[in-house]
Amino acid sequence: MPPERSYHYEAMFLIGQSTAADLAGVITHIDELLARAGAKLVSMAKWDERRLAYEIDKQKRGLYILAYFEAPAQKMAQFDRDCQLSELIMRVLIIRADHLTLEEMRAADGREALLSEAKMRAERAGEAEEQGQDNSVRLGRPVEESSADDDVDALDEESEESETANA
Repeated sequence: MPPERSYHYEAMFLIGQSTAADLAGVITHIDELLARAGAKLVSMAKWDERRLAYEIDKQKRGLYILAYFEAPAQKMAQFDRDCQLSELIMRVLIIRADHLTLEEMRAADGREALLSEAKMRAERAGEAEEQGQDNSVRLGRPVEESSADDDVDALDEESEESETANA
């Protein structure tokens, strides 16, 4: 049996806007997929966040994550299949990165910035959730209940006052 050949790969993951709210979970998911394929992550960074040319799964915007990794060639078909079946990843493009040196791949590492953005998105989502709860409490608060009898009594008092004023 010949030894497993490993190559460097470049993968571009497209993440939906709604999924990108939990960016830390998406990063963890990508790490798990890479680990399942026996890959060693070289670098990962946010590439861009932009409007899509056409809607994909009812999403109009997407977040692109660029990753460089080393993996056995025999496991790439299974890795691609796992990415295609993932509910968190809308699209993925994987190519061999023979055009880049290992130093160039490492220079593209933006994991720290990606993790800080994930933390910021989580905080923003928490604040939005709190505001949503505040609004629901305000909107869901019971209005002072008044019975029909109270309304009739108030009308009677107003009509009596207007009759005495007219007299």
